[in-house]
Amino acid sequence: MLFNFQAFIAELREKEDKKEIVEKYEKWFGPIQGDIKDQQWYKEYLINFANQSFRIPEELKEEFDWKLLLQLVAGSFSSECLFDKVPDTDPTERDLTISVKSGDQSVVKKVSELWSFQIMRLYEIYIEEQMNLHILIKEEEKEAEAILGQRHLRLERRRLMIDSLDREALKKEAAAEQENKMSDLMSQL
Repeated sequence: MLFNFQAFIAELREKEDKKEIVEKYEKWFGPIQGDIKDQQWYKEYLINFANQSFRIPEELKEEFDWKLLLQLVAGSFSSECLFDKVPDTDPTERDLTISVKSGDQSVVKKVSELWSFQIMRLYEIYIEEQMNLHILIKEEEKEAEAILGQRHLRLERRRLMIDSLDREALKKEAAAEQENKMSDLMSQL
C-alpha cells in the first residue's frame, strides 16, 4: 500500500503549521497508534459507510485501500460523492465521482481518472479533516452538536443513495428475468 498512516502522522508532527493537529488530538485521545481503522473517528463514524464497488485506475488496483478511500470521501464534509453509471458497460459498473467546492470554484473528478499522487493527497486531506472534526467535538460544545448532526445527515443521505442503487439493480434484474421468461415462452410456441 502506498499510503502509510503512521508516516503521515510523523510528517504532520514535523510541519510547523500542522503539528498542532497531532498535539491537540493526542491531548484529547491519547497517542496516535496503529492504522486508520484503529482511530476513534474511524470506529465511531467512517466505519458506518457502506462499501460499494467502483472503477479504479487499473495500474493502482493493489496500491490503495479503496474501501477506505470511499469511506473517507463519503464521510467528508468538504466534498460530495456520487456513483455514476458507466456507459456501454455492465449496469453495475460505476464511477465514483468526487466534487469539491471551495468558494466560487468547483472541482469534479472521477476516481478512475486520478493519478497516485492525487489519491495520496485525498487520503491526507480527508484524514486531517476527520482529526480536526474529532478535536472540535471535544473542544467546542456547540460545534460538537453541529458536527454530530452533520454526520447523522451524511449517513442518512448515504443510506438513501445506496438504497436507490440497490432498487435500480433489482429492477434491472427483474426486467432481464422477465425477458428471459418471455423468450422461453416464445420458443415453446
